[in-house]
Amino acid sequence: MIKVGDNLPAATLMEYHEVEGGGCSIGPNPVNVVAAAAGKTIALFALPGAFTPTCSAKHVPGYVEQYAALRSAGVDEIWCVSVNDAFVMGAWARDQKTGDKIRMLADGDAAFTKATGLTLDLTGKGLGLRSNRYSMLVKNGVVTTLNIEGPGQFAVSDAATMLAQVKA
Repeated sequence: MIKVGDNLPAATLMEYHEVEGGGCSIGPNPVNVVAAAAGKTIALFALPGAFTPTCSAKHVPGYVEQYAALRSAGVDEIWCVSVNDAFVMGAWARDQKTGDKIRMLADGDAAFTKATGLTLDLTGKGLGLRSNRYSMLVKNGVVTTLNIEGPGQFAVSDAATMLAQVKA
């Protein structure tokens, strides 16, 4: 399992953009985790699934609300990672009104999640292999804090906890 001091795994996540940016950016676009994290401070949080109750009611909204405070405390980007496809993550970004505040990154085949060792098997609930709920502060690709939730919990991966850790 990934721990403080480890590098983020070499993996590719996918990101969906609905609005054309520089170049041909509409549609799912690959995000090389190592390259995207280089030279940046990232507040990364992961969760079991898009459009699920706690994730939609608390987890993502908390990071949207704390965006300005996290940025002024030194966070360059906020990443939300979930084992969903890029189209679902794009629709969820629209629903949650994340705009350019949070990068909604799809881990469709769970490669990143498996590489971190933070998987959650929800096969018995019809959801398959998912990500555990956690957050981490990443500086230049290296994990500096890691907050892993216990089963069914939402107490340490929230935006307020992350903000306090960034400020410490």
